[in-house]
Amino acid sequence: MRSREVSFDSDASAELRFAGELAPLVRRSGHDGMVRYPVRRRASIKDVVEALGVPHTEIYGVRVEGREAHWDHLLAPGASVMLLPAEPPVDPTRPTSLRPHALPRLRFVVDENVAGLALLLRALGFDAAYDRTWDDEAVADLASRERRFVLSRDRGLLKRGAVQWGRLVRSQDPDGQLAEVVALLGITEAPAPFLRCLRCNALTEPVDKELILHRLEPKTRKYFNEFRLCRECNRIYWRGSHHGHLLYRLEAAGVKIG
Repeated sequence: MRSREVSFDSDASAELRFAGELAPLVRRSGHDGMVRYPVRRRASIKDVVEALGVPHTEIYGVRVEGREAHWDHLLAPGASVMLLPAEPPVDPTRPTSLRPHALPRLRFVVDENVAGLALLLRALGFDAAYDRTWDDEAVADLASRERRFVLSRDRGLLKRGAVQWGRLVRSQDPDGQLAEVVALLGITEAPAPFLRCLRCNALTEPVDKELILHRLEPKTRKYFNEFRLCRECNRIYWRGSHHGHLLYRLEAAGVKIG
């Protein structure tokens, strides 16, 4: 039996309204985030949303004619669709209708265009994977395999099907980016501040001063007695002036340290 072909009126359109913080992301809309979209072919809500420039990671609710719908809902001529943004705090460890596969725990993968964010997340104690050599495919694959939350300013990366949880970071500087992520995910306290290597993401461990004495500068040797060592990259940490500056940046983002 032949499947019945569906014809579309060339003048038929649907109305999509992108609410709240989604509105500025739409590449073709009025100031209120409303789009009249021509319906000329069979296309899912997800396909249409991303064709308009908005990654699926930014959508937290779909309503068609006021009723909840899913990504695969086909856009019909005359339809009225509301796209809803995140309502912080978002908890990626709990499933939602659009994202039924929750993350086992909050871990991140950070791409090159928000690289400075990786250091700040690691300072808070979060597992934040990052490698400057990773392309979009590698980041998306890691996010899928290890169930990580993706942070990026790259819309193309966040449109990939392998990426389920993520954020299109709006801020351009690392401190603003951290504040943005903290607000989105409701992070109020650092899980393990200053216990993770800022360079390679591995956990550090206490090390006896005598074992690293030969590696310390004279003033560091004189004024500091507590040190931590990364066994992966061999970097040494202590609470010098750099520590105070980093602590200030983390607390300015709204996170309680210790």
